Amino acid sequence: MKNFDLIVKGNAVLPDRVLYDAVIGIRAGKIEQVLETDEGVTAGEVVDASGCYILPGAIDAHVHCYSSLDEGFATASRSAAAGGVTTIIEMPYDATGMICTEELFVEKAAKLERESVVDMALLATIHKENGLDEIPKLARAGACGFKVSMFNTDSFRFPRIDDAQLLEAFGVIAETGCPVGVHAENDEIVRRYIRKFEHQGTEDPRSHAWSRPKVAESAAALLVMELAYYTQVKLHLYHSTFPRVFELVEYYKSQGADITAETCTHYLTLSEDDMLTLHAKAKINPPLRSKSDVEELWRLIAKGQVDMITSDHAPWLLEKKTNPDIFKNSSGAPGVENLLPVIYSEGVAKGRMTILDLVRLLSENPARRFGLEDRKGKIEAGLDADLVILDPNDRYVLDESTLHSSAGWSPYNGMLHYGKIRSTYVRGTAVYNGEVVGQEGYGRFVRANHK
Repeated sequence: MKNFDLIVKGNAVLPDRVLYDAVIGIRAGKIEQVLETDEGVTAGEVVDASGCYILPGAIDAHVHCYSSLDEGFATASRSAAAGGVTTIIEMPYDATGMICTEELFVEKAAKLERESVVDMALLATIHKENGLDEIPKLARAGACGFKVSMFNTDSFRFPRIDDAQLLEAFGVIAETGCPVGVHAENDEIVRRYIRKFEHQGTEDPRSHAWSRPKVAESAAALLVMELAYYTQVKLHLYHSTFPRVFELVEYYKSQGADITAETCTHYLTLSEDDMLTLHAKAKINPPLRSKSDVEELWRLIAKGQVDMITSDHAPWLLEKKTNPDIFKNSSGAPGVENLLPVIYSEGVAKGRMTILDLVRLLSENPARRFGLEDRKGKIEAGLDADLVILDPNDRYVLDESTLHSSAGWSPYNGMLHYGKIRSTYVRGTAVYNGEVVGQEGYGRFVRANHK
C-alpha cells in the first residue's frame, strides 16, 4: 500500500505525452510518483480533477514586481497564484534602484521570503560603470541570470549598458554559467524616431509603435548575438516582437551560439491597431507590431522556434496610463495573472499550439534556461509539486475587476477565455482554489543551480 500526503487525479501533462487519468502522489511538497492507477494508493488528501488537465506550474520568466511600488511581492504573487504561475522570475529594476550588488540581492531575497505567496527566482543586473566585480558574487548568491538593457529607459534604475561594457560583461558572466538577458532596442534609432513622431503623440497613439521601428530591435539583437557568439555566454532575448528576430536566433544557434528568445502574451494577442482603442494601456516597449506579425509568431511557436512566452508584468496604476499624449505615459501592462489563461485559450484551445507546446514554453524551458530544472518545470518524480488544475471545458469573459494586481486594469478585459484555472499548488500546498488561499511568506527564494 502506497501512502502519500496528497494525491491529485486527472490528465497529467508530462513532457512527452498526456497521461490520462493519472494519479500524482505527493509527499513533503515533492512529487514522489506519477501512477497510472490509484489501486493500492492512499493519501491524507485526495483531489479528484477528472476531466481536467494537470499542468506543471507556469514559470513566468519576466516579471517586474517593483517597477511600481504599489505592487510589490505580496500583490504580484497573489496575481501569480490566481493565474497558475507557481514561480516568478523577478526583474532587477526596482523603483528604488537596480539590484546590482550582492548586498541588495540578499536583502531582496529575504524580503520575498517574508512576503511572497509563490516561489521566486531573482535576476541581477550590473551598474552602468565599474560593476563587473559584483557579477561572481551575485552568481554565488543564487542569481538565476543577469538582465541588461541596450536602451536607456531610466538612468537611475534601468540604464543603457554601452556596447563595450556589454562585451566585457558577457565575458565575465560566461564564466559563472549564468545566462544574460537583454532588452534589445537600439538607443540612438529609438531616440531619433521619438523626435520624429512625438508631434503626433496626441493625434494617434500608434505613433509610439512607429517611434520604435522593427530595425531598432533586430539590429540590437544582432549585435548582442555577435557578442554572445564570441564570448560564448548564454544569451536570452527578452520580449521579442516579430519573426525576423527569431530567424536570426536560428542562424546563430546553427553557428553554435547558446541563445534563447521569448515573446510575450501581448505580442500574440494584440497589434498596434489595438492602440486606437486601448490607447496607453497598450503602450509597451518594444511596441506592439502588425496583425501579420502576430499570426506569424504563432506559426513560429508551432514550428518550435520560440523558446518561451512570458508576461512582462509591469503593473502601472491607471493614472500612469491616461495622459492624452501617448509619449507621456508609462510603458508596460499587468499580465502575470493572464499568462497561462490567455495562452491556453488563444493557443491550445484555438489549435495554434499543442498542450505539450504550452508546458514546454511556460514551464520546462524557463526552468532549464534559468537554472531551476532540478526542482521546477515538469511533472516528474523528485521535483517540487507545483501543479495547476485547468478545466478545458469551462469558459468565461475576463472581468478586470476580479484580478489581483494593484494596477486594477487589464488589456485583456472583455476577452472570452476557453479553459479556466481551478487550483494552483506550490510545493504541494494549495495557494489558489477559486480564491487566493496562499499565505504571504509561504513562497521561497529559489537559488539557481547552473550546470
